Amino acid sequence: MNKQTVILSLATASLIATSCAQHQYSVADVQRTRIVIDQRYDKNPDSEGTAFLAPYKQKVDDIMSPVMGVAACDMPRFRPESPLSNLLADILVYSSARFGEHPDFAVYNMGGIRASLSKGNVTRGDILDIAPFENKICFLTLSGADVMQLFGEMAMVGGEGVSHSIRLEISKDGKLLSAAINGKPVDPNASYRITTIDYLAQGNDHLDAFKKKTNFVSPQSEDNNARFLIENYFKAMHAEGKAVEAKVEGRVSVKK
Repeated sequence: MNKQTVILSLATASLIATSCAQHQYSVADVQRTRIVIDQRYDKNPDSEGTAFLAPYKQKVDDIMSPVMGVAACDMPRFRPESPLSNLLADILVYSSARFGEHPDFAVYNMGGIRASLSKGNVTRGDILDIAPFENKICFLTLSGADVMQLFGEMAMVGGEGVSHSIRLEISKDGKLLSAAINGKPVDPNASYRITTIDYLAQGNDHLDAFKKKTNFVSPQSEDNNARFLIENYFKAMHAEGKAVEAKVEGRVSVKK
């Protein structure tokens, strides 16, 4: 784009802004399309743009490249249960102790996991790719009856991430067939302490049962964001000389 084009574009934008200030307009229609960003865009790089971004790229790389720990295996995300969703739910349980909480189980939504994890060194950037949102750990209580509703809602979407203590069996058409916590059937009259992320605690992702929560505790400090908890877990394991590992173990299974 040459200077004349830029000047013309700015002038046009100015005229539009002035016109909009004098008249009332409303959006009549919105259309969109997807543009695939792939290696075709690398064939003719914009040298000026690259030079402009260079100092910022260095700063980003300095922040994102430090190694937090090591993954012992590839950990993808998929329903009804996956290595990565198992790991993230277990990390919520692991992180609960620092808040004086001892939850019966954890829930981490599949939709909140935005990247898989590859075997080898895990950087801060890798963790940000997995958990890019400002989701924070929280704690709540549900009755056993409400927990069964929650598990039924998970079954309807084909499974969500749950911690090691949970065993769910669901049907192919999204019905809950059985549920156990720590090897025992769910007691409808008991109370269960749960850790999850605040986004889900609001009843999002079709998990309406969370709206019935009581004794809600939601720490709001920035370092309580899920990605920082994940980072701290990897760092703690690395300090102990351990590589992080997770696998599918039958937490959520679909009856054939």
